[in-house]
Parts: sequence; C-alpha cells; structure tokens
Amino acid sequence: MHRWRREAILDCYNLVLGTFLFVSPWLFVFARDVARVDVWVTSALLVLISIATLVAFAEWEEWASLVVGLWMVVSPWVLGFPQTTAMHVIVGVGCVVIYLAALELWLIHYSPHLDEGVGRQGGSR
Repeated sequence: MHRWRREAILDCYNLVLGTFLFVSPWLFVFARDVARVDVWVTSALLVLISIATLVAFAEWEEWASLVVGLWMVVSPWVLGFPQTTAMHVIVGVGCVVIYLAALELWLIHYSPHLDEGVGRQGGSR
C-alpha cells in the first residue's frame, strides 16, 4: 500500500503555483511574446515535476523544482523582459517555488521523523 508522505502537501502547492503561472498571461495581459512563452514553458515544467513527485517521489524532482524556481527568478533579465508585469509575477512565483523546494529538501534530510524516534530511547516521553 502506498504511504502518503507528509511533505507531499508542498508538491500540491507547487502544482497550484504552476497552474496559476500558466494562466497568468491571460490574467495579467502580458505584453511581450517572450514572457508568455517563458511562463508557459516554465509552468508546464513545474506542473509536470509536481505531478511526477506526487505519483512517485524521488529526491531529484525536488532539486529540479529548485532549478525551475531559480530560472523563474533570473529569466526576466536573461530573456529581456525586466520591469514588466510578467517579471513581477514570474519572480514572485519563482521565490515561492524556491522556498517550497528548499523547505522540502530540508524536511527530507534534517527534519526528525516521528516514527524513527519512538523505541530508540526505550519508548516515548
């Protein structure tokens, strides 16, 4: 039986952020074609990574989300649409994606697991 990971809610948030990012060119009427294409491609990657993580978790998927988030933060300057509404949207979403990916990686590696603590010291306190 498949066991639900407690960190999976963060992947659900990334899925919602990716969906929001995909529809953002219509919501905020992005003027530049390059911004729309970047947002659509980036959001499709984020949604695919989030779905893959929910279906079958692998740590590399969290690193991939982190890289996608970093790309979102730098892409307006790399692709030439700084100081636009698209920049504000994609950088804002990118910062949240970076935070969620880093949080999940931290939880995976450094957070104490409740099941492992019981029994090690002769029982729970």
